[in-house]
Amino acid sequence: MDRLVNTVRPYAWGSLTALPELLGVEPTGEPQAELWMGAHPGDPSRVDRGAGPRRLDELIAADPRGELGAASVAKFGPALPFLFKVLAAGIPLSIQAHPTISQARAGFAAENALGIPLDAPERSYRDDNHKPEMVCALGEFEGLCGFRRPADAARLLAGLAVPGLAPVIALLAAEDQSEALRGALAAVLTMDGESAARTVRETVEALGRTDPEGEYAPYTRIAKDFPEDRGVIAGMLLNHFRLHSGEALYLGAGVPHAYLSGACVELQANSDNVLRAGLTPKHIDVPELLKVVVFEPCAPELVHPRPVGAVPGEELYPVPIDEFRLSRFTLADTAYEIDGRTPQILLCTEGTAHLTAADGTALTLARGQSAFLPATGAPTRLAGPAATVFRATVTL
Repeated sequence: MDRLVNTVRPYAWGSLTALPELLGVEPTGEPQAELWMGAHPGDPSRVDRGAGPRRLDELIAADPRGELGAASVAKFGPALPFLFKVLAAGIPLSIQAHPTISQARAGFAAENALGIPLDAPERSYRDDNHKPEMVCALGEFEGLCGFRRPADAARLLAGLAVPGLAPVIALLAAEDQSEALRGALAAVLTMDGESAARTVRETVEALGRTDPEGEYAPYTRIAKDFPEDRGVIAGMLLNHFRLHSGEALYLGAGVPHAYLSGACVELQANSDNVLRAGLTPKHIDVPELLKVVVFEPCAPELVHPRPVGAVPGEELYPVPIDEFRLSRFTLADTAYEIDGRTPQILLCTEGTAHLTAADGTALTLARGQSAFLPATGAPTRLAGPAATVFRATVTL
């Protein structure tokens, strides 16, 4: 097992304090948004096995079966199938959606054929994988997820009495719900510059006159951070959700969403493909986004943990895919044996956890620290005395 040295990504939407507090370091005064744990080539974790730090993706590439296990390689290929993160939002993230695997492969190949560099800001596809994901709240966590029913979205927009929103509201009245949502989102994102600026400004002003605790409250807060962004309007097409600590949300391909505030652990397929619709200065590719988004009303898919086995301690957050599996240990005085047949990452978010490998090697994880457990086949002992540990692995 290896202690991970992980990279923090300083996106502008990141919290100034949440990740430093988790990691036990002083804030830098700059936003710190995501802690990446895994082997994505964009920011792989590093481990030291006695010869100095090495990238986890390179170690896995050198010996996929030894690191991931033959069964994982046979099922998912010679790379770690998931990317584990801690996400900390100080202001809203972009409204976004992620592609299916076939869309990702086609988009990645098309951009490669055009010669667009992988790190180019106008790039939409940075790899050829899909990006289903799960977020599990560390405290209060708030966001937008999935389309409202068109009639509900129309009512919300109409309540602001902004003349420039009338064409969007009219499109939401279409008999076919899918066409209603597609037409409304496309109208918001393609509105000409002068009309968009005026309509966004008037929408922000109208939001400022609403009840600060009412149903417009999330969008009023968004407007304070993005007062000139048409994502303020696009966001009102989506459902608002709030998670309490330990509650989770699963997102499949094509589901539009935006995280607004709070910290969470995020487990996803090993991808960084994002198509954006607003609340961001980053690249927005409207035609590609409209191909990817699933235009169907859907409520946020909340996931509650359930016990694993007869002995309490590990709780599983079930998902409909095998590329990642998220569970949580709440450690007291009981020790647990973790199956060693799959590759996994353990993250301690509270207290102190002690790991002991079958060969007697020991590792202590303080709050914010993580470890990679190769698929050796041998179990690892996990003990407290008091800690919360999230386990990211795969389902075979």
